[in-house]
Amino acid sequence: MRFFHLSDLHIGLKLHNHDLGEDQAYVFRQIADAASREKPDAVVIAGDIYDKAVPSAEAVELFDRFLTMLVQAAPEAEIMLISGNHDSAPRINVFRGILKDRKIRMIGMPPQKPSEYIEKVTLQDAFGAVHFYLLPFVKPTTVRNIAGTDENGNNLTYDESVRRLIARENIDGTARNVLVSHQFYFPAGTEADKVERMESEIRTVGNIDGIRADVLNPFDYAALGHIHKPMTAGSEYFRYSGTPIACSVSEAGQQKGILLVEMAEKGVVRTSVIPLQPLREVKEVRGTLEEVLAESCDDYVRVVLTDKVDLDVIDMQDRVRQAFPNLLEIRRDTGSDAEEREEYSAEKELDPYELCCEFLGETGEEEQQLLREVINAAGGGKS
Repeated sequence: MRFFHLSDLHIGLKLHNHDLGEDQAYVFRQIADAASREKPDAVVIAGDIYDKAVPSAEAVELFDRFLTMLVQAAPEAEIMLISGNHDSAPRINVFRGILKDRKIRMIGMPPQKPSEYIEKVTLQDAFGAVHFYLLPFVKPTTVRNIAGTDENGNNLTYDESVRRLIARENIDGTARNVLVSHQFYFPAGTEADKVERMESEIRTVGNIDGIRADVLNPFDYAALGHIHKPMTAGSEYFRYSGTPIACSVSEAGQQKGILLVEMAEKGVVRTSVIPLQPLREVKEVRGTLEEVLAESCDDYVRVVLTDKVDLDVIDMQDRVRQAFPNLLEIRRDTGSDAEEREEYSAEKELDPYELCCEFLGETGEEEQQLLREVINAAGGGKS
C-alpha cells in the first residue's frame, strides 16, 4: 500500500498581505505531477484545507482545480480529506455522500452521536486490508455527547476526549491501521510547550489542546496535520507532513514535500519525502543596508538591518522595497533593546492572554484559568 500524506494546504492564505494563490497553484501542480508518476493507492490530506472557515471564491476555485488535477493524475487513488481547526467542519462535510462514490472522502465532522463512529475506509492490497480512520479536528464540546464529561459535569480535556473517541473503535490489531488526524500531539513524557511551533500556527493559551502521542499506539501509521514543520510525534510512524509551502518566516529553510508512505506486511512501514520546490522562497535577509541591497531578489523577504548608525527612514524604505518587490517587513537590530529591533515591523505578535492579564492587574489562579478558557473559546490564542 502506497499513499501520499499531505496536510495544512491553507488555501487562501495571505503572508503579510501578499496573496499566495499563485504560489499554492505552482506547488499543487507539482503534487499532481508526483501523483501521475507514483500512482499512489491513496492521497491523504490531514486537515486545514482552507486558511479561513469561510473561504473566498478564489480559494474554493483553487481547491476545485487542485482536486480535479489529483483525480485526473491518479484516477484509481482514494482521496481522503479531513477538516482542520481552520476549516468549517459543516462546509467540508457537504456532498459527502455523493463524493464517496467518486473515491473522494471529505470528512468534516467527527462522530457526535452514540451511534456514530470515526469514518473508516478500508483498502486492499497483496497483504490484506489497510484501515484508514479519518478523524477531523476535535473540540471537547463537539464530542461531549459521546465522550462525556468529568465528575463535575465539565467538558473533558482535548487529550481525554480523543482518547475516548479512539477507545470506542473496534481496532483490529492484526490488520494494518492508519489514523488521519488534525490535532496537536506531543511525545508522552515531554511538555507541550517544548515542542517547536511555527509563527503561522494557531496556539491555545496554556497549550490546552495538547494530546499525548501514546494515544496513537494502536495505529501502524498516523498521518497528522496541524503542525506546520515536518516532524514526528514520538515515533517515526507518527508524522506531521508540514505545510506544502512556507506560511511564515519561521519556516524559512525548511524542505517542504510530500510524505510517501509505503506499507508492506504488518509492522513494515517506510516513509520518504518527495520534495516540493516553491515558486518563491520565504526567507530573512540580515545585514547592513548596503549588504542587504546586494541580495536583491523576488522572494518573500523579511529584512533585518544591523546598521549602527542612523538611517534616513524614507530613503531606506524606498530602496529596500525597490530591491525586494515581495518585501514582508523591515526590522532593525542594532544590538540594543527589543523595541528598536521591532521598529519597522509591520505586524507585531501580541498575546491576548498576556494583554488581558496586564490590563486586569493581579489575578488569582481561578480567574486566570477562566480567562484562558474565554480567550481560547473566542479563538484568541497565539497565531
